[in-house]
Amino acid sequence: MTHDATERTDRQPRAVVVGGGLAGVTAALRLAEAGLGVTLLEGRPRLGGLVFSFRRSDLSVDNGQHVYLRCCTAYRWFLDRIDGARLAPLQDRLDVPVLDVGGPAGPRLGRIRRDALPVPLHLARGLAGYPHLSLAERASVGRAALALKKLDPADPALDGIDFATWLGRYGQSPRAVEALWDLIGVPTLNAPAAESSMGLAAMVFKTGLLSEPGAADIGWAHVPLGELHDTRAAKELDALGVRTVLRTKAERISRTDGGRWTVEVPGETLEADVVVLAVPQQETHGLLPEGALDDPDRLLDIGTAPILNLHVVYGRKVLKRPFFTALGSPVQWVFDRTESSGLTGGGQYLAVSQSAAQDEIDEPVAALRAKYLPEMERLLPAARGAGVRDFFVTRERTATFAPAPGVGRLRPGARTRARGLYLAGAWTATGWPATMEGAVRSGLSAAGAALSTLGRRHDHPLQEAA
Repeated sequence: MTHDATERTDRQPRAVVVGGGLAGVTAALRLAEAGLGVTLLEGRPRLGGLVFSFRRSDLSVDNGQHVYLRCCTAYRWFLDRIDGARLAPLQDRLDVPVLDVGGPAGPRLGRIRRDALPVPLHLARGLAGYPHLSLAERASVGRAALALKKLDPADPALDGIDFATWLGRYGQSPRAVEALWDLIGVPTLNAPAAESSMGLAAMVFKTGLLSEPGAADIGWAHVPLGELHDTRAAKELDALGVRTVLRTKAERISRTDGGRWTVEVPGETLEADVVVLAVPQQETHGLLPEGALDDPDRLLDIGTAPILNLHVVYGRKVLKRPFFTALGSPVQWVFDRTESSGLTGGGQYLAVSQSAAQDEIDEPVAALRAKYLPEMERLLPAARGAGVRDFFVTRERTATFAPAPGVGRLRPGARTRARGLYLAGAWTATGWPATMEGAVRSGLSAAGAALSTLGRRHDHPLQEAA
């Protein structure tokens, strides 16, 4: 062995991760833990990607309400890794208040909840007492759930049909779709049943409701999301020696004559043995070197879907519960963000999360205010006369990839045809919809693939995903 070869063997491998969202941060953490020298590039002035916080006067505001479930084992690993699990606790037991204001008898509250019995009996009592469906509809839902439990979400045939078609085959009425399946599916998939891949829907409902009794218990941050995905994540990256470069985008990625990679950024060229692209699909398409994917244009066929969030600060408390969801109203999910925002002065800050918001994403704030404030008063009588101290809107026009039928065949895996180049992001082939869970899983997969290529021993933190 020559002296030069020995130096190359002993040299610390270098990695560049492009993108500082959950996928990129996860990949950077795992690569740095394995001993690589890591540079993390992020175009924004903070980490967290599309899951972040900002200041508005004295409030700390999340750009949108984000929740996770007990079955989200990768995101829970991430929270543990950044010492944030206690700041985003889970419910002791699934309990979702559902307020129906569209019935002839006036507003009626129901609940989607579970008990401690084994699957599927854990939901039986809750379904039997769910007042927003008839007795026949509840029995039909039970039969469809048992059929769904037998499906393999990875079956390519399921990706080719929409969820609504499958529900129709199993006798689900329009009311059952509205009051149960879409109530859960729309915020999780960011699309109604008619526009959702059956494969992704099967993943959501089978994993969340039919795998373990507590799988669907809901968790959410009790602090601003920036505390978790930016501040605490940055602290862990710093402790591992990761060089984090904000306000910096990769301009070009190319292969060197020696088989390494160069990543060009304004004023600097970085060299690396491993590059992880953890940016949206359109940006990834623009950075991919020729030959990295068989058909890179397929990335451009992965559509996007928006999420609209309305933020209302009332002069007094108008909601006693931490959250609820609504039927018979354009309002979807409402969360109390008073404590996490730092609001003082006796008021209450509610965040209204509107998924699949294609029809409203570009509506003027004044039009949204005129539409939704009366709706909030209809849902919450205590809001009448409470006084609105502030009303503002956050819009994520490309919040998620669109979960349309056929999207599964478009989503690439972590590995590319170019040795040392890997892909991450919730839009990659994780098997999950565009969730925080999917983003973290993609980062784990990309880092694992890179370490395997380098011959680095590593243990995947999730046994089931190894």
